[in-house]
Amino acid sequence: MEVTITLPEDIARVFIASGETIEREVMEAAAIEGYRTGRLSRSQVGRMLGLDRFEVDAFFKSHKVPLNYSFDDLESDRRALDGLVLK
Repeated sequence: MEVTITLPEDIARVFIASGETIEREVMEAAAIEGYRTGRLSRSQVGRMLGLDRFEVDAFFKSHKVPLNYSFDDLESDRRALDGLVLK
């Protein structure tokens, strides 16, 4: 899907001055916000930005984005690992 936005010229120049394309900057910001709010998964962020799993982790780290990993996630992972060890 293609999305079009209109930016005032002075704001567009801020993005251009950073060296990235405006489109990439906006897409990265949308991906970060989508992940931060829980609307996007790590996998979806990767697909959106064309990044593999490790690149997504590096992207989040470089943008100081905390991982959405709850205590329930930890317990689920622990149970899965216990199941592997017991086999």
